Amino acid sequence: MMVRVGVMGATGYTGLELLRILAYHPGVEVCWVGSESFPGIKLEDYCLAWQGRSNLTLQKQEVDSLEGIEAIFLALPSGVAMDYVPPLLQKGIRVIDLGADFRFKNVEVFQKYYQLEHRVPHLLQEAVYGIPEICRERLKEAQLVANPGCYPTSVIIPLYPFLKEGVISPSIIVDSKSGVTGAGRKPTEDNQFCEVDENFKAYKVGEHRHQPEMKEQLELATGREVNLIFTPHLLPLKRGILTTVYLTLEKDIEEEELLSIWKDYWGRKPWVRIFPLHRFPELRWVVGSNFVDLGLKKVGENQLIVISALDNLIKGAAGQAVQNLNLMFGKEEKEGLPEDVLYP
Repeated sequence: MMVRVGVMGATGYTGLELLRILAYHPGVEVCWVGSESFPGIKLEDYCLAWQGRSNLTLQKQEVDSLEGIEAIFLALPSGVAMDYVPPLLQKGIRVIDLGADFRFKNVEVFQKYYQLEHRVPHLLQEAVYGIPEICRERLKEAQLVANPGCYPTSVIIPLYPFLKEGVISPSIIVDSKSGVTGAGRKPTEDNQFCEVDENFKAYKVGEHRHQPEMKEQLELATGREVNLIFTPHLLPLKRGILTTVYLTLEKDIEEEELLSIWKDYWGRKPWVRIFPLHRFPELRWVVGSNFVDLGLKKVGENQLIVISALDNLIKGAAGQAVQNLNLMFGKEEKEGLPEDVLYP
C-alpha cells in the first residue's frame, strides 16, 4: 500500500532533501507540498531540479487543505510546528516533526534554550524521539515523532551502548564539525560564502541548543546522569558532520571488546556501519547516504576516543525522518533510502 504524505516547509534544505528521497521511495506518494513564502508556485518553477519531474504546486500551509494525507513531515522553524501539530493529530494525520518543538520532555529546558513558550506542553510526553535504532517498537505505534537533531544523532548512536553497559564514565566531551547546510537556508552574515570559505571556527561555545538535547536523551535512554560538554564547529563544506568524543573508561576493557559491544547493539541495524580497528569514519564515505559510521581508539590505560560521521541532511534529518516513516507504516526500514555516497 502506498502511503500518502505531505511536506510542510518544502523549500528549505531539509524539505527539498525530503522530496528528493521520497521521489525514489516505492511505497510513498507525495500528494501535498507546502511553503509559507512561495504558495501558488509550481515546485518545478521554484526549484529547476524538478523540471519535468513533478506537477506539484506549493500550497499555503493550512491544515484544512490537507485531505487524504496519512502522514506529514514538518520541516519548519523552531516554534512553528507546535501550532500545526494539534489540528493535524485531530485529523488523524501522523506527524514527523524535523524541528525541535517536541524533542524535549522537560518543557523548562526547551523554553530556556529556545527562548520560546511551549504552547502545547501536554504533547511532549506523547512524542517519540525518533532514533530508530533505539525506539523501533515505539515508532510503530507513534502518532507524533520528534526527529532528532543532526549533532545529537552523531553522539547518541555511538555512546548509547557504552553507557547502557556501564563501560564509560558519564563525563563526556564532544567536539563536532558540521557543513553549512546545518544552519538552514535562511541567509545570515555568518553563513555567507565569504565568511565561510577558507575559514574554520567554533560557534555557540557552551550554549548550543543540541547540548541539552543530547544530555536529556542519553539520560532517559540509559538511566544514568550525564555531564556533557559540547563544542560545535563550522566547516567550509555544504554537507556532513564529523564528531569526535573523548571518554574515560570505567572498566578494564580492550578495543576488541568495545567493538563487540557496538556489534551486539548495532550489528543488525542496516544504517549503522562499524569500522574495524585502526580505521576511522570520514565525511566522504557518508555524504549522500543514510549511513552513520563509527570508529574508536583506546588511548593509554583508560581513555577512549570515539569518532562518528553522517550526512547532516540525510541521517541527521530527512533520511532519518523517512526511516521513521518506514517503521511507522510497517515497511522495510531501508526502503527508499539512499545507500550510495557522493564520492568522489
